[in-house]
Amino acid sequence: MTVKLDKIFDSFAKDSIFKNKYILQSNYSPETIQHRDRQIKQVASILAPSLRLERPSNLFIYGKTGTGKTISINYVKNELLKRAKEQDIPLTIEYINCKLKKIADTEYRILAELIKKLGESVPATGLPTNQVYQRFIETVDSKKQLLIIILDEIDQAVKKIDDNFLYNLTRLNSELNKAQISIIGISNDLVFLDNLDPRVRSSLSEEEIVFPPYDALQLKDILKERSVIAFKENIIEEGVVEKCAAYAAREHGDARRALDLLRIAGELVEREGKNMVSLEYIDQANEKIERDKIFDVVATQPKQFQLVLISIIIAVEKKIEQLFTGDVYGIYQEICKKTSTEPLTQRRVGDIIAEFDMLGLINARVVSKGRYGRTRAINLAIPKNITEKVREIIKDSLGLR
Repeated sequence: MTVKLDKIFDSFAKDSIFKNKYILQSNYSPETIQHRDRQIKQVASILAPSLRLERPSNLFIYGKTGTGKTISINYVKNELLKRAKEQDIPLTIEYINCKLKKIADTEYRILAELIKKLGESVPATGLPTNQVYQRFIETVDSKKQLLIIILDEIDQAVKKIDDNFLYNLTRLNSELNKAQISIIGISNDLVFLDNLDPRVRSSLSEEEIVFPPYDALQLKDILKERSVIAFKENIIEEGVVEKCAAYAAREHGDARRALDLLRIAGELVEREGKNMVSLEYIDQANEKIERDKIFDVVATQPKQFQLVLISIIIAVEKKIEQLFTGDVYGIYQEICKKTSTEPLTQRRVGDIIAEFDMLGLINARVVSKGRYGRTRAINLAIPKNITEKVREIIKDSLGLR
């Protein structure tokens, strides 16, 4: 029997409740950025010497997801480039998102992408990395210019590669004659710098700016401004914007989360053929985001992280009542054999378990075992109704059957 889709299509053929849905998406750049004046002025002050063709200090920016880091940097970048063009200053600013697999999962690919952005090219693979560095240096140094490289989610690149490539980038000025390079690193990881080699830290973070979380009132302001442009009149029920702001404030003041909640709630309303975004749809949107966030986190973790997580899931399914790091490690070693993977030490697996705790995938508390040292008692925090989907994502990624 063929499913009749006319009703679904008819409901979407009607007038949308949205005036411009794009306004609520994360890649939209508003003309005014609320509650980030101080941080924007700080960034502008640090980068302003570039308008005299003086190399600005390397800058490191950090703060939780959705605190306005990228949007603020891009705003300053666009204003700087506009001024540089007016004054005929050879300033180039290139942005790379280090979370993109095919661009930033190796040192080679990051350099190749930068060379491409500068108008030249190298093969996608095949050259020794030192040759690609040489090509990059030649491309940058082909004329007098100042190049500012923005590495967004820089912690993701370090996870995939290591911090040597950052050290190499920050030291390139010693090999340039005509040009100069500055680096801006952006990270959601508040302790990222602490884990870097001291040489890298001192060269990368000559200047640091912290973007604090938005509070509920600030989020409410952001949502109100965007919702007026995004939705048609009289579509949003009273209290909806406040509820979105409250949910997101609880999630570390994440403006992106608040905007996603409002957009997804609107989409759910349309799917049901309704014409009013009410409070119940915010709850439904929140549940959907939670599920999708877990799937995204699991799918993008490195192989070793996925191996540890599936070991925890298997241990829970084996009904191990009180699960400790040692129990997980035993199962982890077995899966490493199946996937022909070199196992990490138990201590490193313990560090990964601690990271899962921070991500909210598990709850882990440190337990003292007297003279036998300390371990972690582990409980899985992934809802039971999506655990099977998580398992399938990991199995597909690892090639397990």
